[in-house]
Amino acid sequence: MPDDSERQVNLGDLAYDARKGRLGVVMDLDTGTGAGRCCLRPPRGGVEWSASYADVRPATVADQLRPALTEVNARSRGGQAWG
Repeated sequence: MPDDSERQVNLGDLAYDARKGRLGVVMDLDTGTGAGRCCLRPPRGGVEWSASYADVRPATVADQLRPALTEVNARSRGGQAWG
């Protein structure tokens, strides 16, 4: 597990889980067990999920815009956004 100087995200940071392709706010860092995991929650609330540190990185501007762009594109086609 990375120590504090190597960790890419901290509590409250907006992060991207590359394995799940989801954006989330870092709610907890599992530093006590050595498991190398953190808990993320969707930015607008919802159910938290656990992710490996290896799969989580700070969210880029593109990561932040992707969900809104997906919704706008779906509305322009007259359909529903995915996921």
